[in-house]
Order: sequence, then structure tokens, then C-alpha cells
Amino acid sequence: MFYQYLELGDKTLISHSDIKNLDGNKSIEIQFERPREKGGFYSARCELPSYKWIFNEYFTKKDLDFFEEFLSHNAHTLFKYAECGGIQIA
Repeated sequence: MFYQYLELGDKTLISHSDIKNLDGNKSIEIQFERPREKGGFYSARCELPSYKWIFNEYFTKKDLDFFEEFLSHNAHTLFKYAECGGIQIA
């Protein structure tokens, strides 16, 4: 399951998975999606804490570099929200 984290000004939606516990190591997946002008979506997914890109469709290297910088500043918060089942907004 994925939980919405935030939407950037260019309509890129960032969401995160639940915590995955593989062999005692915690990880999460971060999804980036942006609508394309011609239909469909730009889409990419990154695994934390390894910062390994699982897949990428249509995002540029410049986009991915920006996302990695974003993740370096938000990873601790994303893990926190993943542990408690997403952002709880009343």
C-alpha cells in the first residue's frame, strides 16, 4: 500500500510504501508520478535507504537528481510516516 506524502508545484505526486522488513533490514519505496501532457504519467520508484532506483519511465536524469536531493532531506520523515501508516490528518 502507498500513502500520499506531498504534491510538488509541477504536479509531481510523491507517495511512500509501508515499512518492509527483509532479513532484519527496514526499507521503504518512494513513488514519484507526474501527469504527461500527451496522457499517461511520468513514473519512478526509489528504494530507501539504498537510494536504488527500481524503475523509471520518462523522468530525466535531472529529475532523478532532484528527487535524490529531495529524498536526502526527507528520508527520516518518510520512514517515520511509513512506520505509522502514513500522515494522519484530522
